[in-house]
Amino acid sequence: MHTADLTNCDREPIHIPGKIQSHGFLLAIDTDQKVCYCSENIADHTAVTSAELLGNHIDQAESIMTDHPVKNGRLWSCLQRAQSTQNLQTFTAYYLDIQNKVYQMIASRSDSYILLEFEPHYSDLDRDLQQVVSRSLSEMLSDKNMSNLLNNAADQVKQVIGYERVMIYKFHEDGHGEVVAESKNDGLEPWLGLHYPASDIPKQARELYKKNFVRLIADVDAEPSAILTFQNDSVHAVLDLTDSHLRAVSPLHIQYLKNMGVASSFSVSIIYQNELWGLIACHSYTPRFINLARRETARLIGQVLSSAISFRQQEEDRVQQGYHRKARESITRNLLRNIPIEEALTGQEQTLLQAVYSTGALLYYEGQYFIAGRVPDRPFLDELLDLLAQQTRETNCFHTEKLTAFMPAAAAYKHLAAGIAACRLSRDIQEYMIWFRPEQIVSVKWAGNPDKPIEVDDKGFGHIAPRNSFAVWSQQVELTAESWSKYDLEAIGQLRDEVNYSLSRKASELKLLNEKLREAYAELDTFSYTISHDLKNPLTTIKSFAQLILRHAGDPEKVRSMAGRIEGGAFKMQDMIDEVLSYSKVGQTEVDLKAINMQTLLENLRHDLLIAAQNPDLTIELRSTPTVQGDEMMLLQVFSNLIGNAVKYSSKVSKPRVVVSGYETEQNVTYEIKDNGVGIDLLYHDKIFELFSRSPSGADFEGSGVGLAIVRRMLEKLNGKITLESTPGQGSIFKVNFRKFDAALLLN
Repeated sequence: MHTADLTNCDREPIHIPGKIQSHGFLLAIDTDQKVCYCSENIADHTAVTSAELLGNHIDQAESIMTDHPVKNGRLWSCLQRAQSTQNLQTFTAYYLDIQNKVYQMIASRSDSYILLEFEPHYSDLDRDLQQVVSRSLSEMLSDKNMSNLLNNAADQVKQVIGYERVMIYKFHEDGHGEVVAESKNDGLEPWLGLHYPASDIPKQARELYKKNFVRLIADVDAEPSAILTFQNDSVHAVLDLTDSHLRAVSPLHIQYLKNMGVASSFSVSIIYQNELWGLIACHSYTPRFINLARRETARLIGQVLSSAISFRQQEEDRVQQGYHRKARESITRNLLRNIPIEEALTGQEQTLLQAVYSTGALLYYEGQYFIAGRVPDRPFLDELLDLLAQQTRETNCFHTEKLTAFMPAAAAYKHLAAGIAACRLSRDIQEYMIWFRPEQIVSVKWAGNPDKPIEVDDKGFGHIAPRNSFAVWSQQVELTAESWSKYDLEAIGQLRDEVNYSLSRKASELKLLNEKLREAYAELDTFSYTISHDLKNPLTTIKSFAQLILRHAGDPEKVRSMAGRIEGGAFKMQDMIDEVLSYSKVGQTEVDLKAINMQTLLENLRHDLLIAAQNPDLTIELRSTPTVQGDEMMLLQVFSNLIGNAVKYSSKVSKPRVVVSGYETEQNVTYEIKDNGVGIDLLYHDKIFELFSRSPSGADFEGSGVGLAIVRRMLEKLNGKITLESTPGQGSIFKVNFRKFDAALLLN
């Protein structure tokens, strides 16, 4: 007894029915060229039984069927061709005369077997399709409107194959179908606009239509023929007939066609973007057989129609989507201009509302709602965020045209939010872009009640539906919005990527700003220390001597002496302030990188220092001077400071000597400034590069303690580094390291 309902169709193994349609017969040949499977009805076509063929070599089988000896005959040649074809699906091999009838052989693969199918060469369709198909295709493609194109196609196919009813049957996203164009004989009830549930053409059948573009059911009343194997003739073989032309039809589908009064059906697949867009579905109310040649011509019509639909669909999509694409491009430009995210998405002329078709949209960002268009109130939105937190946990995106299925409270907001599409900007933070669409009430006309189950008669036979199940049954669809198309979802994903890129860029800018702020705070601490400590000393001097002047105003000599001390303190303070300003300006200086001739720069610097020192015993030696990539003014200040310090701190030895030399490695240029002066204690090797910090060994020399701090900061701007090697009483070596001169960079 059958207890199944319509969902049985999705589980039926239609690719291994164990039977074929009886208008032809089948052989399956193994790799040893032996007949391993044979359809039981071979005796009806050849007067030879399956038992006489099974287990025999292909040549012996042909000899038995044609009643004369064969060696390397037509079946053998067909088999050789099939076995040598890499991507064999189906092809016409040869014609074979059997019992004074001409059969056409078709080869296809089934696992390790080659299927040889034999069909009559005659056809109930006696027109030469090749003579009329060219004119029909021209007329079919004459109109650019999609609806007119489909209607023309139905009319032309009907003229070509002569079936009583030809429909263009389109599949919707949920698998159910709709008749979108129809050409029929007068007197037949129109089916245009009717919808059919997905169970009428179940999923696995739709998958087969993507592989076999043409499908003929010649006679629904003909008994199918079982496939037998030489191992046991009484056992129906489980042979994969996915690519077979003769594959038997599901009993459920046969009953379905009988219920409609259809005696023969013929269909051609319409493929769009590698998916099954629909079918050219043809019905005849008398049995009809169409031979392979005419079926292949009909398939050509299907392929041309597929291309035409693809072209027309792309044209319509291009017009429809152009407006929304421009809006997204405008938003992207605003994001690149560093307009705040919320302003770019909801506060400009082009907003989220125009980016994707909707009646309302919003951005939930940093705990606030930024709205464009009409959206529900705050309590509803807060509840919606809870739903999105669950639905976007894994995929980051969520869309539905029926929000009430997830959130019953949405029924009260159907005029605003029957359907939504949302994407989460970040996996870690609940921030969203959300689009809303209102309810779109649609009246759908079904060919019978789509929810009606299979009925079982008193003999236990399951009927898909009684004959009157195809009477028009109307259903009003409510609480449902227009579906979100694949293009809509791709557009949302692209916009999310643009927003996330902008957020990432802003985060990087904020990180860089924080780094600069940290550096600024560090400098501010140094300045604070300078003001509170170092600048306090000259101020104390000025204050003390000013008080003494007041007490000793009657002694002119003492007043002049103290006034001189005040003046000295003021000058010192001015020098220190100038040094601080010089240090602070380094960070604001623009760097002009170019190749610097160090030989010229150092020669000029050496000449000036020798004149200023006025010490005949001083030697400044220049050795190798490789070119440095840098800013000329900064490099002049760096080397003026370092060489000047070397001259100053070696001035009290009998024979002061400064040596400047450079050398190159694979990636760097390094300069050494070596002197034989007082040297620096190891404890102060790092401290001397800090602002107003000096080594005790330099206490007897004039200086502010700012020069080396400026040097280090300038080198940071030039991507350089400075290090020190020194021993008290033996002199110092300052090493300055630069990235090696890159000629290609400078040329650009």
